[in-house]
Amino acid sequence: MVWEKSLGDFGEKLAFKYLEKQGFKVLEKNFRCRFGEIDIIAKEKNVFSFIEVKTITKGSTESPVDTITPTKIKHIQRCAELYLANVKEEYDCRFDVVAIECTNGKFEVELIRDAF
Repeated sequence: MVWEKSLGDFGEKLAFKYLEKQGFKVLEKNFRCRFGEIDIIAKEKNVFSFIEVKTITKGSTESPVDTITPTKIKHIQRCAELYLANVKEEYDCRFDVVAIECTNGKFEVELIRDAF
């Protein structure tokens, strides 16, 4: 469990740096509300991106996206609605996943736009 937590924390830091290099402006990290948590909230141009970060090790039987349950998706969507209720501008939004796979100490990062 400790290993999974530290791997997840490292994955979120890696995702943050990756998104900045891709031109995203990160607005929030670990946004929490009564419905749950969103790992990263960012803007890419005029689009709000609500991002779930999933880090797995090579040999996992599921892809990072497949590990996101319907319940988790619902919680992320509710958190996003609450966040957007306080935004005072026109916006589009989407739900993305940063999928990170660790193989022999090397990390591959993939951004999946409109993942759910």
